Amino acid sequence: MTTFDGDAASEPEDTADTAVSVDVVDESTTPDAAPEPSAEESGTEATVPSPEDDEDADPAVTLKAQLRREPGEWYVIHSYAGYENKVKANLQTRVQNLDVGDYIFQIEVPTEEVTEIKNGQRKQVNRKVLPGYILVRMELNDESWGAVRNTPGVTGFVGATSRPSPLSLDDVVKFLLPQTPAKKAVKGSEASAAAAEAGGLERPVIEVDFEVGESVTVTDGPFATLPASINEVNAEQQRLKVLVSIFGRETPVELNFTQVEKL
Repeated sequence: MTTFDGDAASEPEDTADTAVSVDVVDESTTPDAAPEPSAEESGTEATVPSPEDDEDADPAVTLKAQLRREPGEWYVIHSYAGYENKVKANLQTRVQNLDVGDYIFQIEVPTEEVTEIKNGQRKQVNRKVLPGYILVRMELNDESWGAVRNTPGVTGFVGATSRPSPLSLDDVVKFLLPQTPAKKAVKGSEASAAAAEAGGLERPVIEVDFEVGESVTVTDGPFATLPASINEVNAEQQRLKVLVSIFGRETPVELNFTQVEKL
């Protein structure tokens, strides 16, 4: 028999010869085998993975290694803001109907979990990281390009129209890795507000040091280090709506006060 490498597979040894070479042991005269010492008796500790080991693992490194093993490259397509999930569903349907699953592997609308306060109630919601954009892992060819480009709601690929450029793995990790900056903010100024609400105390007056039109730098999240301009200030929720240049377009992004710093 020949394997996929072209080498002849070795024939199995004759089981009859193997049986002859086995010595017969008389159980009546052989003492019972001594039990193996346990980890405690031998003075050694059993190796058990601790939860701390899992927590210490860098999720970005883990995700990047996983992405590197997967086929295809990641591309960005543009759609209308608010229709990202609809476009994703449309594209998934076209992949099945056009039978291009061998070229288009994964479609993602990146989201992050944030804390919002509405009508005095605090709740966790999922918010889109890239409003108006969808990430697609695919092998770019004429068939896959046409399937994506002609999907209802898709206005085009980001990058050159003739040959879109794929995202780097670092950018893909930055967008796909779950972001939870709101939880960090609760430990600070929002924590005192939450405690005041729980205890029935009067909420502290929030001093806002940001103004509409002001330029800032994003310090946390997928857009860290990018410049932005403030478009809206929400003092109660301690959040900003800023305009960030994403793929050459001004895109509104919501951030916490703690995720930006003044220039």
